[in-house]
Parts: sequence; C-alpha cells; structure tokens
Amino acid sequence: MILSKKAEKIQSSITLEITAKAKQMKAQGIDVIGFGAGEPDFNTPEYIQKAAIDAMKAGFTKYTPASGIEKLKEQIVEKFKKDNDLNYKTNQVIISTGAKQCLYNALFAILNPGDEVLISVPYWVSYPELVKLADGVPVFVNTKEENNFKYTIDELESAVTDKTKAIIINSPNNPTGSVYTKDELKVIAEFAKEKDIFIISDEIYEKLIYDNKKHISIASISEDAYNRTIVINGVSKTYAMTGWRIGYAAGNSKIIKLMSNVQSHTTSNPNSIAQYASVAALKFDSPEVKNMIVEFSRRRKYMVEKINDIKLVSCFNPIGAFYVMMNISKTFGKKYDENTIENSMDFSKLLLEKEKVAVVPGIGFGVDDYVRLSYATSMENIVSGLERIEKFVNKLN
Repeated sequence: MILSKKAEKIQSSITLEITAKAKQMKAQGIDVIGFGAGEPDFNTPEYIQKAAIDAMKAGFTKYTPASGIEKLKEQIVEKFKKDNDLNYKTNQVIISTGAKQCLYNALFAILNPGDEVLISVPYWVSYPELVKLADGVPVFVNTKEENNFKYTIDELESAVTDKTKAIIINSPNNPTGSVYTKDELKVIAEFAKEKDIFIISDEIYEKLIYDNKKHISIASISEDAYNRTIVINGVSKTYAMTGWRIGYAAGNSKIIKLMSNVQSHTTSNPNSIAQYASVAALKFDSPEVKNMIVEFSRRRKYMVEKINDIKLVSCFNPIGAFYVMMNISKTFGKKYDENTIENSMDFSKLLLEKEKVAVVPGIGFGVDDYVRLSYATSMENIVSGLERIEKFVNKLN
C-alpha cells in the first residue's frame, strides 16, 4: 500500500524526541537533568486559571467562530497597539490552536507549489517542515555566530531567487536567543520590499527579552513592511500557557481570510475556554510574568558564565527567549573511553548515557557544531546539569 510521499518527507522533531527519551529514563528512576524544554517551568498564573474556570461556569464551552471570538480579537488588537505601535482591525486577526498552526495557515495561504521561503540557520525545527507541508521549498540562509546568527544583507542576496515568495524572521529567536535591532529590521524590510516578498515574523518570545533591550516588530518599520508582514504571536511562552494552545496572527485582511478558511476545514475553532483565559492573560500586566522574566535572566547569566568557564565549549550571550546555543566543535575528534565524538548527535547521546544530561543536538536546527540548552528549568537543575557537562568534557581526550 502506497502512503503519502509528502508525509514521508516530513521529519520528526528532534527536540521532542530528546525530551521523550529523558522522560522515559526518569520514569525508570534514573536521575536525568533535561535541558531540552521549550516551555516555561512555571505554572500558568492564577488569574488566568480563574478566567478559564469562570468561562466554564458561564457556559462558554461551545463552538466559537472558526477564527476565534471577537472579544479576544479586540484584546489582541489593543495589545498590538500598546506593545508594538501597530494598528489592526479585528478582521485582520486570526486565533489558532497555537502559533504553530498560525504559521502553517499563513504558509498555506501564500504559497504555491515550488515557491521558496528563506529560513535562517540555525532554525526552529518546524519551519522547514511547515514550508514543505504547504508545498513550498525551504531555502536555508547560513548565518554566523559572530553576527549572533542574524541575517546579513549579503547572505540574503546570495539566497534569493525569482522563486522566493517569503522570508521568515524569528525575533527573539529559537534556538539562538538573538534579537534583531531596529536598524537590522530596516535592512530586512527594505530587502523584502525590493524583492517583493512576504515577511512572516514569528514573535512568540516577544516578552522574554533581557538586558533592557526592547522587542521591535518588523511590521512597525514602515507602511510597506506593515502591508507585507504576517505577524505570528501567542500566549504560550509569555504566560506559561503552552498546553492551552492559543496563538494568533495579524496581517492583510485578505490573507487572514484565507487563513481562516483553511482553519475552518482543518481544526475549526481553537479551544473556547482557552480563548477566554487568553483575554485575561493579555488584558493585565501580571507580576507573575515579570517575576518569571527576572528569573529567566538570572538563570541565563549563570548558564552563560558557567559554559564559558568550561574547557572546549563556549557560547555567546543570548538577549531573548530561554535558550543557549553551546559551541561544541572543539570536542569533535576527542574520545570518551572508546567512543569518538564526531558531531552533535554523538555528543548528545554520550552526554545522556554517561552523565544523564539531555541536551538537543544542533543538527536538528541545521547546525552540527552546537547543542541547545534551555534555561526554562530550575536553577538547581542548571547548576547540577552544568557540573555534569563539565565533568563529561573533562573526561574527553
């Protein structure tokens, strides 16, 4: 029996595989420290939980419009105005089952078979797979650590073709933690205008930003950028609501309409209760969220300093999100007992086997010289886990 060729080309998520393996070992009673998490280790703030309970008691447990309830759209419009100086109407907003579905809907709405999408390397593991699902072609733009893994105009010019349809920008970035400055965004916006391509701006980590830096949406750079950008965001990371599955997108009303049509035939409406909870999340400035960001910054500082004190590994200081890309290239060719490390997968497997520490191999993000560590875990785990990594590296010869 012949199965879907398209489905067979889709790769499973290495990040989820590593997390699953670590959980399996923990279930067996093994003391594993996992650095693979892509979600805050804090619980959803109580005022958001209460809003969900109130919604259930009020009977808001039925179908909603496929693209989301008007009340949440209004709150999102207000959020864009307040936080990003962006003016949208509610017919320019769609609410989906997570930002990932927004991304898929957007790609499905703009791509035709063979259209190319520029993606920076390292990339979030789902970008290329989502492009392929929408019959597009991912085109990888290799970036450099000395540029904090951000696009440069020369790199973009070398990758663009007459088939290029869109560029994906993710700031703050997963997996690197990089944040684009206003001047850097201006360059990308002008490039997109000159090449007449769409911009898909993934801003899901918007609020998780440190060192007094400010997030800027590329859609706010100019009127042209506003018109050609589809902004992707959600409540998952900022409000510790990953399991609630609410994302949202804003852009040209015609594109949003197409996205809504796609959604109406795939998942229909996002969870009704989670939508009402998200209204509360976006409406109030929560002290819990501010405290979470302060704690993330503290953990980040410790992790960066410790990694750069360990021989053979290093990292640059990320400005946003909750990840560190650790450069392990100096460990290649070295041995642990009789096992030779030749790539990020070798490093990760040996580290998990020998020291019971789970990290994500960089190959999953398109770069084999790195592994990703998340500091969305307790300081106790970070301290202990990095000590184990140091012990592991010191045994290499």
